[in-house]
Amino acid sequence: MVNLIKLTFFFITLSFINEVYTKDFLKEAISNENRKTENVKRDKYRNPYKTLNFFGINKEMKILEITPGRGWYTEILATYMKDSNNFYIAKYAPPQFAVEILTKIQNEFEKYFLNNEDRFGKVKYISINKNFDILSEKNKFDMVLTFRNSHNWLKNKKAEKIYNSIFKIMKKGGVLGIVQHRANESSTFNYKAGYVKESFLIKLVEKQGFKLIDKSEVNSNPKDLKNYEKGVWTLPPSLRLGEKDQLKYLKIGESDRMTLKFIKP
Repeated sequence: MVNLIKLTFFFITLSFINEVYTKDFLKEAISNENRKTENVKRDKYRNPYKTLNFFGINKEMKILEITPGRGWYTEILATYMKDSNNFYIAKYAPPQFAVEILTKIQNEFEKYFLNNEDRFGKVKYISINKNFDILSEKNKFDMVLTFRNSHNWLKNKKAEKIYNSIFKIMKKGGVLGIVQHRANESSTFNYKAGYVKESFLIKLVEKQGFKLIDKSEVNSNPKDLKNYEKGVWTLPPSLRLGEKDQLKYLKIGESDRMTLKFIKP
């Protein structure tokens, strides 16, 4: 009985040490002075520490970030995973929609992280082909993260295909973390506005084999009315209407977002 108590205490202590170890490195990655100033200013809206801890990030994982845009989260993730050789980016090769702008964004992204390899470490790439297949071996990744991509995939009728592809390349028990602009459940679907119903996205992702295990309100924003002339891009940081009612939209802040955690059973 005494030995059992000692063993239990040992594992609890080990778990606590591992949690502190992981969180300390994550805080360091977020406070990295090499991050772009404009990215740091958005921490209050995007809540990277709480979000990544909610997903259960760990330095020992093999992690894939899907189509990271201009690399807001990549600066943090690459720093956190630096020298691990276990951090990957999935990019369109080539883009199949919004071709001109996505090509420009991807080229700028690759150039930025190549030129700053000493700061963020080496970023490894895998491709998403024209059929939206992710070109990677099966059962490879412990964690896959996608931030504010689902509306684009839905708009281009590729959401089921890409989430199915994600399922195939993840290890059993692996975590899929999704952050996405959230529509009101009573609203009419309009992917062009950038918002997606939470219930709809959960159903779509679970249809591919995933299981929702938790969701968080860490990225919620009750001030977001979701009825703007230029959709979600009316709000910061895009502010598509320019000076028109800019102060009002700045007071609202960035969009209301769902934060969903799935596993591959």
